[in-house]
Amino acid sequence: MKTIQNKVNNTQKTEYDFLELIFNNTSSGIVLLSLDGLWLKINDSVCDLLGYSKKELLNMDVQNIVYRDDLGVHEDYYNKLIDGQIDKYEVWQRYFHKHGTLIWTLLSASLIRNSHGEPSYLIWQFTDVTEYKKNQEKLHTILNLVNEQNDRLSAFAEITSHNLRSHSGNLRTLTDFMSEEHTWLSKDKNFEYLKKAVENLEATVSHLTEITKVKQIEPNKMESLYLYDFAENAIYNVLSAAKNAGALIINNIDESLLVKGIPAYLDSILLNFLTNAIKYRSKERQTKIELSAHLKENYVVLKIKDNGLGIDVNKHGNAIFQMHKTIHNNKDANGIGLFITKNHIESIGGEVNVISEVGVGSEFSVCLKSA
Repeated sequence: MKTIQNKVNNTQKTEYDFLELIFNNTSSGIVLLSLDGLWLKINDSVCDLLGYSKKELLNMDVQNIVYRDDLGVHEDYYNKLIDGQIDKYEVWQRYFHKHGTLIWTLLSASLIRNSHGEPSYLIWQFTDVTEYKKNQEKLHTILNLVNEQNDRLSAFAEITSHNLRSHSGNLRTLTDFMSEEHTWLSKDKNFEYLKKAVENLEATVSHLTEITKVKQIEPNKMESLYLYDFAENAIYNVLSAAKNAGALIINNIDESLLVKGIPAYLDSILLNFLTNAIKYRSKERQTKIELSAHLKENYVVLKIKDNGLGIDVNKHGNAIFQMHKTIHNNKDANGIGLFITKNHIESIGGEVNVISEVGVGSEFSVCLKSA
């Protein structure tokens, strides 16, 4: 009997030694605390983290090295832990290193109960997240700077476009007056070049004005819109151009689909894709444009498919949505439509992609937030 008891004791001692070895050599800081918050047992990693010896930590009020604003972060969680409402919790807590530097920790707390199920001890595990927090702060600073620069650039763009619009309007008025007062100017080539230059300037200013209007829209400012109705309205607006081109436009969108957006933006998005499909049609076959949509998680995926000229995506993929980038040699192309369309889509929280093949056609997929 004595031999068996010795074996049990030896086994327990071996297990204790093994657990002690794990406790002292784990890379995470671990402390054992009484229910009133006194540190009873500390491993080496905590000492490495805070710069104090075990003796120093066990003989000090640890609250004195906690960052003042973080003193109460445990309170609500601790009460729930003791009451058995939760098994564990995590908090961010800052400590002062012995040398005065501030240490960010992610602290995981759990509870040890005795054989009667009553709270007995607390276990805290520390993970040093100082570098992570520093990087977060740097990123936050950079984002603030970017937002500030964005606001300045937006203000500059608005002022510039407004002033340019005034000047281009004045130039147009002057050239009109000169045409009326001096009819012989209509035969002067240089004057015709000047009028054309003024027209081009007005078009450019108009495009700039449209671009300055495109901003990220806050979710609470967006409306729930029936996609089918907006598609029907866009089809009606291009009806004349479609008839002249012999184009067939099919709206297969489910009438019940709702998307989040701004009415003017959704109008512009649909109108731009339809007019482009007509403009870049193939002369080898009747133009066919199909609109469809389906739900995908929290989005409605709108598809505009045509059988037009198509685009060499490998060659022009990066340029399709860039400003002043044109793919086909169409005299009416200005490289601004798809740029504004993409910005409209992204400003209401969506995205756009294209699949295309030269001589076959294109399919634009527009993901819009579902309402």
